[in-house]
Amino acid sequence: MRLSSADDVRDNLTGLPGMAGAASWFARHQTEYVHAMLIGLHRFRTVNLAYGHAGGDSVLAEIARRIADFTAEELEADALVARVGGGEFLVASSGAISRERWQWLAEALTRHISRSLPMRGDELHLVPRTALLRGLPGEDGAALIDRLDQALGTLQQQTGRRLLWADGSHRARGRSAARLEADLIGAMARDEIGLVFQPQYAVAGGLLVGVEALARWDHPQLGRMGAETLFAIAERGDHVTQLSRHIARKALSIAAAWQEQLALSLNVTAEDLANDRFAMDFTDLLEAMGFSPARLTLEVTEHALVADFARSSEALAELAGLGVRIALDDFGTGYANFRTLKALPLDTIKLDASLLRDVDTDNRDRAILTAIVAMARALGLKLVCEGVERESQLAVLAEEGCDTFQGFLRSGPVGADEIAALI
Repeated sequence: MRLSSADDVRDNLTGLPGMAGAASWFARHQTEYVHAMLIGLHRFRTVNLAYGHAGGDSVLAEIARRIADFTAEELEADALVARVGGGEFLVASSGAISRERWQWLAEALTRHISRSLPMRGDELHLVPRTALLRGLPGEDGAALIDRLDQALGTLQQQTGRRLLWADGSHRARGRSAARLEADLIGAMARDEIGLVFQPQYAVAGGLLVGVEALARWDHPQLGRMGAETLFAIAERGDHVTQLSRHIARKALSIAAAWQEQLALSLNVTAEDLANDRFAMDFTDLLEAMGFSPARLTLEVTEHALVADFARSSEALAELAGLGVRIALDDFGTGYANFRTLKALPLDTIKLDASLLRDVDTDNRDRAILTAIVAMARALGLKLVCEGVERESQLAVLAEEGCDTFQGFLRSGPVGADEIAALI
């Protein structure tokens, strides 16, 4: 994600801008309408008491990553994500956003943050409280943040309530979960789920070598939704497998028209892997689409493997036997261990952007990258580096011998026509 590039020192723990960065962002957008939300982790102090400050820090870093990932999917590139207090995060966006959509985004982000967090054998669930507001052109950023802070303080004292508009107005009219599920089913039937593609480039030479397919849905009332939100809606109605298959079929159809050397990456969900027929059905799909298995990479996160590791390994091994490549996604953010690296038929490790954010300025981050590269080489694995935004980062990746990179340095996600033009 390309976060708002304030000139203040970023928070060492999360890599996000702090209060000074937030003030700078509001100053740049003072002549525009802005929407903002202040997210507070309710009773976060108990996490520090239970797991110590190191445990609390790891939780904050993960929550920051979830907020940043969600915002990257759902908002414009210049949206603000900042850490403004111990367990408080500020998200803001400028431009035309309806009040209904801003509340819907807050509700969706709450669900995303609230997903379980493995913590020393426990499953930790944090439910945030969120204050929202709409700022008018000319309003002072500090005053807006103060209003949010007051509203969040009020909200923290209330039982059961999770969202509050800082201007005291009535709750925006929402859209029920059942209605959203029906909307999603209809959108799939009408082929309204769109795709964008994140280009992937060779570190050595800079050639376009592959793309990652990402789902998008332009909801008629709520605006654009990213893949995280789409799958969250599908999960509530048990439609994840249907949505995943819809996306795979569409991506394969589009990519089949491109040059043979361009690889396609698709994300695999826990529900996919839990399906006994997943490998068989995917094999049939590849044959029906006339798509070479050697061009395809299936990306799986460790979270998707947790439910049934043995079954997941078998399904992925069956597809790997056909020539499909398997990538472990978001490496460095979860709890990957050597069992995972040994048991899965992996071809690739995808390094999360958080591991690379300061790799060009921090010696410890550089040392961690060096160690990961050495491990990958020893295991015969390729390395894809996510979130590359600076030439200095790319130079480090080249020196360390990484294979592939993606990020705003070269391109964010683009449409199929733009990929065709790049080939």
